[in-house]
Amino acid sequence: MFCVIYRSPHRDQTYLYVEKRDDFSRVPEALLRSFGRPQFAMMLPLDGRKKLANAELEKVTAALNEQGFYLQIPPTPESLLQTHLENSKKPV
Repeated sequence: MFCVIYRSPHRDQTYLYVEKRDDFSRVPEALLRSFGRPQFAMMLPLDGRKKLANAELEKVTAALNEQGFYLQIPPTPESLLQTHLENSKKPV
């Protein structure tokens, strides 16, 4: 199985995986509007692969089979202030 990965021009580190190049027929219209015009990033085979850089291979494969796309969004940034406040409350 191959997948095609597109980056979002509006959202940093946000990627859309689909099964076929330029086929967004199974992607909800609302998602495409907020994603922006998809910019081709790469095409890669999923068969025989052990892992992906920033996504779980099993989740990507399942989403492609079930809904025809997978949306990869960046992790929530760590709040350094919150971490500091939590650490300052702990007894030494």
